[in-house]
Amino acid sequence: MVPLRQIRAQYDNRTIVIHQAYSPAVADAALKAGRFVPPFSFGRMTWIKPSFLWLMHRSNWARKPGQERILAVRITREGWEEALSRAVLTTSHPDAVERASVHVQWDPERSPRGAALNHYSIQVGIGRDLIRDYAEKWVVELTDVTPRVRSIAPLVRGGQAARAQRLLPVERPYPVPREIAARLDIDG
Repeated sequence: MVPLRQIRAQYDNRTIVIHQAYSPAVADAALKAGRFVPPFSFGRMTWIKPSFLWLMHRSNWARKPGQERILAVRITREGWEEALSRAVLTTSHPDAVERASVHVQWDPERSPRGAALNHYSIQVGIGRDLIRDYAEKWVVELTDVTPRVRSIAPLVRGGQAARAQRLLPVERPYPVPREIAARLDIDG
């Protein structure tokens, strides 16, 4: 049985992959520069998600306006854990949420076809006061995975779940330090 709230991600000893959906203008500029640059907004919170399928649900497999490009963003585990250590749950007292530089919310994980599953995926909102660290210090690599998304989406829509599943990134439980796990309701 899958734990109710668990971070599942692609990661190695030094980095973790999160996913974000962008407009072509933001994605093209970032990929050309090898880092986030304008028109990426440094003035508002950006939400990062380790769950590929949750982002596919959110972006409708890269078909929503402004979310047509999917980037796999490899960031340092040190940066990821710094963000988690500063985070408050969005269900916390409103004053705590307002003061926090990082927000965490848990949303139902999704199947390839978008159905809500019985366990949750983490979404991490990096606030304005930390976004430059995210963009300039934590990001190690940006990869455009839109072609992969566009090859998986028709399989999902066409009922070829087994073929689609083989193309999905492999995500496994991420080991979260105990003090962070307790504060953010992370199981196992």
